[in-house]
Amino acid sequence: MIKFLLYPFAILFGIITSLRNRLYDLRLLKSKEFDVPIISVGNITIGGTGKTPHVEYLISLLKDKFEVVALSRGYKRKSKGFIEVQVDSEVTAVGDEPLQIKKKFPEAIVAVCENRVIGVERILGSSQDLKIPDVIVLDDAFQHRRISPGINILLIDYNRPLKKDSLLPAGRLRESSSQIKRANVIIFTKCSGEITPIMRRIMQKEVHLKPYQELYFTTIHYNRIIPVFSGNQLHDELLSEKKFAVLVVTGIASPLLIYKYVEKIASHMETVTFPDHHHYSKEDICTISRKFEKINSEKKIILTTEKDTMHFKSISNLPDEFKESLYYITVQVKFLGNEGNMFNKKILNYVGENKSNRELHKRKNKLQS
Repeated sequence: MIKFLLYPFAILFGIITSLRNRLYDLRLLKSKEFDVPIISVGNITIGGTGKTPHVEYLISLLKDKFEVVALSRGYKRKSKGFIEVQVDSEVTAVGDEPLQIKKKFPEAIVAVCENRVIGVERILGSSQDLKIPDVIVLDDAFQHRRISPGINILLIDYNRPLKKDSLLPAGRLRESSSQIKRANVIIFTKCSGEITPIMRRIMQKEVHLKPYQELYFTTIHYNRIIPVFSGNQLHDELLSEKKFAVLVVTGIASPLLIYKYVEKIASHMETVTFPDHHHYSKEDICTISRKFEKINSEKKIILTTEKDTMHFKSISNLPDEFKESLYYITVQVKFLGNEGNMFNKKILNYVGENKSNRELHKRKNKLQS
């Protein structure tokens, strides 16, 4: 009933977004191009498609050969303007996902700016010669049409078909699914297993795959379980033998996959769910602690996500028992079949072929100085 009542607003939202896209298509609104390779990673739905793990995949792929910059909006940060993220930055100042990326790749430049054009200009204009990037990765930028990326990657949750969804606020779509045409790389994420040739053809039809578009499939692979704070390392084999009860605490858009994984490795599972990008309060810690205490098991842990860890580490005076019990699980993107090699080659070739533009920016900066 509520969804039905929201449909008029969804229609209005669709008219507005369609008009905006049409103005860009007609070049009445301008998209800016830069002389460095730009890769955009985004989605057409709100949250939960795995943008951050895919951005991390790109950084890991590129960082040994190129100077990489990741630029994000810094969603739900309590600051404004351009900020270069440091390893010791406050999560409230830069956002949880940019801070997570910086901690994982301290050698990469990570920045936040709500205006991506200004952000790219600041990166290119304020950098020293050795810091001018070979490539800029834009996080969550599919709808940010003020910049024209060289590669536009669109992520779609394999488990949530777009044809069954609706525009905001009645559904989760940020814009019409017809705008898939703007992507030149489409990745179905969170796949549970190999994709058969028949299923691949079905998915190609669902997105109306164009000749200029490439389609890939990825899955989320869970890695080590690590203590959030210094302490005893939990041996992963103890969880694989279902000897521990686990309280899963998440502040992410779609925790279903982690629930399914923990169910396989835990002797018992309880959950506490918060909204995406949640800033944990002292009251939240009390709620989590009370639920944890009620779990009747001598061997038990609190398990959270790497993104949530950024928030927990910012809280002062956490109880020692809470800190000793708190662990997080790392995730990694894996392409299905041999698609990873094809994707890697595409990205590396694109950046490598355009690397000479870095020298162009060096010369421009020297002439302007």
